[in-house]
Amino acid sequence: MTTPPWPQKPSTAADAADRYEQSEHAAASGDSAIWISRFSQAQRQEKLNGLGKASSQSLYGLSFAVKDNIDVKGLLTTAACPAYGYMPGKDAPVVRRLMEAGALPLGKSNLDQFATGLVGVRSPYGIPENPYHADYVPGGSSSGSAVAVAREQVDFSLGTDTAGSGRVPAGFNNLVGLKPSRGLLSTRGVVPACRSLDCVSIFTRTAAQARSVFEVAAAYDPLDPWSRRERTQRSINAMPVIGVPRSSQLDFSKNAEYARLFAQACERMSALGWQIKEVDISSFVECAELLYEGPWVAERTTAIEAFLLEQPDSLHPVTRGIIEGGFQGTAVDFFKARYRLEELRRECSAMWEDCDVLLTPTTPTHYTVAEVEADPVACNSHLGLYTNWMNLLDLCAIALPSGFTEAEMPFGITLQAPALFDEMLLQLGEQYLGEQAAAPLHSEDWVSLAVCGAHLEGLPLNYQLSERGAKLSRKVKSAPAYQFIALTGEIAKPGMIRLAEGGVSVDMEIWDMPLEQFGSFVNLIPAPLGIGTVELEDGGSVKGFVCEAIAAQGAEDISHFGSWRAYLDR
Repeated sequence: MTTPPWPQKPSTAADAADRYEQSEHAAASGDSAIWISRFSQAQRQEKLNGLGKASSQSLYGLSFAVKDNIDVKGLLTTAACPAYGYMPGKDAPVVRRLMEAGALPLGKSNLDQFATGLVGVRSPYGIPENPYHADYVPGGSSSGSAVAVAREQVDFSLGTDTAGSGRVPAGFNNLVGLKPSRGLLSTRGVVPACRSLDCVSIFTRTAAQARSVFEVAAAYDPLDPWSRRERTQRSINAMPVIGVPRSSQLDFSKNAEYARLFAQACERMSALGWQIKEVDISSFVECAELLYEGPWVAERTTAIEAFLLEQPDSLHPVTRGIIEGGFQGTAVDFFKARYRLEELRRECSAMWEDCDVLLTPTTPTHYTVAEVEADPVACNSHLGLYTNWMNLLDLCAIALPSGFTEAEMPFGITLQAPALFDEMLLQLGEQYLGEQAAAPLHSEDWVSLAVCGAHLEGLPLNYQLSERGAKLSRKVKSAPAYQFIALTGEIAKPGMIRLAEGGVSVDMEIWDMPLEQFGSFVNLIPAPLGIGTVELEDGGSVKGFVCEAIAAQGAEDISHFGSWRAYLDR
């Protein structure tokens, strides 16, 4: 269940260039079916030059792949259909945010055509080879994105997820797959599958990696009608209650190894102090059936209707058969299904009154390429048994690697929760994978504190946090409402002053500290600093360092840096 370590952030531009170069060499020498297109050496250098050289950038020096239904300026967007290809005029906002944080896209990765499939074999560009056994499917539809990370050709990748495309490939490639709450990552610049359900997903090798990418990628997009303004990251009790399907409802397709590994996953969670509770998932399963057996197929048809009618022979035969099925329904069918969905939502919501998280296998089994080609629709449908209900019910999820079969094939589990519990799932993922101690999660015995200067990780006063048992929770930005100044003293530190108008966003870290230690920490804080309420970029607020306005007189204004690390690196 161990995963490769997250690469350390380079300290210099030269180190970053070396990292980008290593990724490019790995991609060039790997399975070509992973990629649909890649930047040339000259294009890559142009992109690299545009990233800047600020080592304070949170993703500085990291490379990533982009599923080829997401726009990247300079490369065709094909959705794995050459006749559909177009040249976008700009990057999708989610890609642009990652680049602004220092990450370099190497190219566009392969997928099941028009993101229709969970198998990874429906592409004219070939089948990305499963790195653990070439006979087995890589999973889809984000096949190339997952395999590129699994083969360490990139540090992370973007996929999309409508029915499980951000989770199934993670399970088959020993990866973490984060399917965020719908609307937290902009879907502008994404070729839609089901526009009302689509999510941009993230593939990484650890849960901590997923957190780092998610914190950059998630942002409200006022030009995306499906974007979610609400960003409150809800929390749970210290020892979560994990709902597990009743044994009679667990389907492993006679895969005894999957059954054994799932039981081991439950045992590990119990050992962490998490409470396991059997639940009825029959309403979830019925909801899943609506996605492909109900009128939501018509939303896929709507997405490419004109192209489908003009060039039907350009589509993969299986893909065409599925998408053309959307023409068969009626408006009456839609409303009947919509009413039933709302009834199922109500039935499913009752489970969250007793459980914090629902645990399932990511998939019931793992098919070979030959098995899928022999019965493409049935195999694909069965792989979505535990994934298809997710977006219809507005849930978030994280797929986690959870051991290997005796044949050395990876097995994965998925934790899922209601929308806006993304942060909680990331914390649970880190704990389950052993990436951090099983500390309480935001209970009444802990307090969250935002720091912006000498208390940042690795800086001179950070020991005041660590010696009190504080844990780094996440990296955030303040609201653009502060003046940032440099204070003089024995230890250099900054001050944040709230302005009535204007101001900048400031990079901060949020640390969770035992409440019993908080008073002694506050007693260490000298004037003109103090602890107050800091407004965050996402609209929330947190306790954090603030500064008296009088301190600005004669102090150096460093607002244009927006970061204490950037100021120190000047």
